[in-house]
Amino acid sequence: MGYNNFGGFGGANLGNLMRQAQKMQEEMAKAKQELEESEFSSSVGGGMVEVKMMGNRTLKSISIKQEVVDPDDVEMLEDLIVSAVNDVLGQIARKEKENMPNVPGF
Repeated sequence: MGYNNFGGFGGANLGNLMRQAQKMQEEMAKAKQELEESEFSSSVGGGMVEVKMMGNRTLKSISIKQEVVDPDDVEMLEDLIVSAVNDVLGQIARKEKENMPNVPGF
């Protein structure tokens, strides 16, 4: 008697499981690559600060309108930048969970 007689864990079923696992791994890799190549952006303060970031969390650009640059209120500018960056990071995290909801670590 071989494994084929014990609960169906024979070669055919094991082969199917391996193919399914490989397909799932390929789909996850594709989804991850698409996410990393996507661009995300956030604009805060009525468009005064805009941040663009790639899905792999590489900062692409920060645009600051001249009107928001006030030497007497640097803290406001800093807060706007932090807010925009955190918003973009949140967008990326939500997209990761949406694309890979059942993958540990995402």
